[in-house]
Order: sequence, then structure tokens, then C-alpha cells
Amino acid sequence: MTFREASNFINLNHRHHNATVGCKFCVGLYDNAKLIGCAVCGRPVSRYYDNGETCEINRVCVLDGYKNGCSMLYGACCRIAKNMGYKKIITYTLQSESGVSLRASNFVCEGSAGGVIWSGNRCRDNGVPREKKIRWKRDLMKQITNQPIKESESK
Repeated sequence: MTFREASNFINLNHRHHNATVGCKFCVGLYDNAKLIGCAVCGRPVSRYYDNGETCEINRVCVLDGYKNGCSMLYGACCRIAKNMGYKKIITYTLQSESGVSLRASNFVCEGSAGGVIWSGNRCRDNGVPREKKIRWKRDLMKQITNQPIKESESK
């Protein structure tokens, strides 16, 4: 999908963020012909992670009622980023968000990241909730193997 389409969808439907300024790629999630979600990926916002080998999932937005939509988008972003040559992918959630879709997509929680707003003397919070963020990462070079479920575990 185009960046413009993703931005419009995010501006209409995201709970607490507006669209990003730019991106490397966008992914759409559709139910037949209806757009039900999207993800926007780009360079890491933090200069410490902007090393040319790390991609950041900057926005994920799915309409309410579409189970597993976020996990599908996270998985698609990881596959695309890996095919583009990235070695690691990161994203952030608010402290109040569970991260269940990220765990389901094999992301690992790295813990608290940064403060509640931008630092410095210019207030650049852009309406973002004043809440701690949690950083998540996934190593794109690791081979993920799906272990068969033992009969005793499936009951």
C-alpha cells in the first residue's frame, strides 16, 4: 500500500498517534477488499539504533474486532525487513499496553525506553500520551523453528 493510504488510515483510526512523517515501507491488511489494518516501518527514531541494520515498526493500526490482525502485520513487517537486508527490527508500545501481539510474533521485551516525553527545552510531544514506552526487538537472523506440540500439552 502507499504511504498516503497508510497515513490516512492511521490518522482516522489509531488510538493515540498520528501518522509518521516518512517510511521505508508500508503493509496493508485486508478483509477481502476492505482495508482493516496497516503497518508503517522506517528508520529507527533513536539515533542509537539507526545503524543501517535495524528497522523500526513505527505504527501498527488495526480496526477493532479483527483478531490476530496486529500479529499478522508484525509478521509481515519482519519478513519484508529481513528480505530487505535488515538484521534486527524494533518497535515500542506504551507501558499500559500488554504486548501480547508482539510476544505472539516472537518479539522480546527489552524493558523501559526513554522518558514520558521528548527531552530538551522544546516540548515536542505532538499529543503523544505522557507515559513510559517499552521497547521490543526481534533478531531477524535467527531461524525460528516451530516445535511440534506434544499430545500432553495440547489438552
